[in-house]
Formats: sequence, C-alpha cells, structure tokens
Amino acid sequence: MQSFRVESEKIRDKLNNLLPSQNRGAIGVELSGSTQIVPIVDLTEIAEGSALRQDLQRSLSLTAQTAFNVTNTTTTIINTTGYFNVRGRYNGGEPGGLNVNTIQLTDGTTTKIIDKFSADAASGSGNIYQDFNFDVFLKAGDSVTVTSASTLFIIAGSTRQIADLSGNLVNP
Repeated sequence: MQSFRVESEKIRDKLNNLLPSQNRGAIGVELSGSTQIVPIVDLTEIAEGSALRQDLQRSLSLTAQTAFNVTNTTTTIINTTGYFNVRGRYNGGEPGGLNVNTIQLTDGTTTKIIDKFSADAASGSGNIYQDFNFDVFLKAGDSVTVTSASTLFIIAGSTRQIADLSGNLVNP
C-alpha cells in the first residue's frame, strides 16, 4: 500500500474526523484508489453568497407581498404570470347560515376551486376560522380569485411572487 502525508493540519484533521478508521496523519490508497486529492469547489450562486436559499426566498417583505381582505364579494388577487405563494385565513363568527368561501384559479373560461371553506355560522360556535397556505402557477391569462359568500366571513391574507414564469427565483 502506498502512503502519503497530508501537510495541512486543517485538511488532516478534517479527513481524520470524517474517516476515523484511517491512520492519523497518513491516508491509505483505499481512500479513493488514487494518491491524488481532487478538491471539489461549489460554484453555485448559493455557495457564492449572491443568491438566497430557497426557503429564505419565500419570505414576506413590506414591498414583496400584496395583502388582500375580501368580504361578501369576489376579488382577483393575482393576475400576472409566475409562481406565487398564497397564505391567509378564512374567518367568521356571527350567526348567519351556511357560508361557502373559495379561492379559485381561472383562465377566464374554466374555473377550478383551489381551496374551499364551508362553515355554518348559525351553529353559534363563535369565531370560526381556517388557515391556508399554498403555491400556484399562473400562465398568461390565468388569475386567482377569492370569493367570500357573506358579510359575516372575511378571507384575508397575502400573496408573494416566488419565481417568474421561467422559474427564476424572485428575492423578497
């Protein structure tokens, strides 16, 4: 077996920590089948520090989110292309019968319900609520609308673009 010494103390300590079965200070050929150490350099934007991690890109900020508050009407909350996060809460509480509140995705011809909250406020159970948090993709002509079926229920939240139409992440 051919051996060689790693002169850098930091590299030697790291190798010994990662590979405790190896001899201290000398690494055998069985490590890689070669006596060469090939460094791997991460050249991604995240490693460089010029891009945020994906989880941080979903953060809300004062200028990168759009708030909405819908009561007893239908309102368009997003009508531009791209990938968006939609989060918020259905909220109601006064007696008033069955209320069906929805968030829909539409292209102007076809409408599909993304999320729905049906609540019987007449049950007198006090404040009734349900949270929502989901992502949507909108191509040209698509929009997201919110429908509150009663003055007794509010659908409130915010939207945030997380990526453009091509999938390029958008910083907050």
